[in-house]
Amino acid sequence: MAIAFFDLDLTVLARNSGTLWVKSELRAGYISRWQALKAFAWLTRYHFGFARLEDALLESISSLTGKLETDVVARTLAFYEAEVRQLVRPGAKAALEKHRAAGDRLWLLTSSSNYLSDAVAAQLSLDGSLCNRFEVDSSGRYTGRPAGPLCFGPGKVDVAMAFAKERGVGLADCTFYSDSASDLPMFEAVGRPVAINPDQRLRRTAIQRGWPVEDWGMPA
Repeated sequence: MAIAFFDLDLTVLARNSGTLWVKSELRAGYISRWQALKAFAWLTRYHFGFARLEDALLESISSLTGKLETDVVARTLAFYEAEVRQLVRPGAKAALEKHRAAGDRLWLLTSSSNYLSDAVAAQLSLDGSLCNRFEVDSSGRYTGRPAGPLCFGPGKVDVAMAFAKERGVGLADCTFYSDSASDLPMFEAVGRPVAINPDQRLRRTAIQRGWPVEDWGMPA
């Protein structure tokens, strides 16, 4: 059995769900303009290599402290139905069918939240999602800490390796699809890395190393 791991934002999805989520939360009044600007600044600095997204993820998780999980779940699912469900790239669907026909296990491997990732995984009939999850106390409120290691950058390798090892699979027998150079540690860890609509740095690296580069198109 082999495992095919799929990044979510700008790989399976044609847009970055994090950016869309910040805009949605701002429109609904759940965050202030200052919070939205700060989030966009983090994303911009990260895109140009001037910020660690791990720090932004930890700060974002910390900001949930004391809030009810049920409220965030409800907002996320409404956001998914309104803005995310229709964003799946046609090439992603084709790749999933190819791996499914080969008998591979299909898993998202993403820095997104479990609420959104699990919804996309269910939509596409995947086996599940490896992602960022949040610690909740006995009253159903967030503690402000992640539940488990961060699933981002080198952390994705740790998460994927532990997951595959439990199933008797080596990463050398696995495929990984992503658009971002932030996922280079994972690209280097698997037997078959595939760059999907890659950013400039990843495209350059993929060409240099002979990794496949694919265009998965845009949804109608």
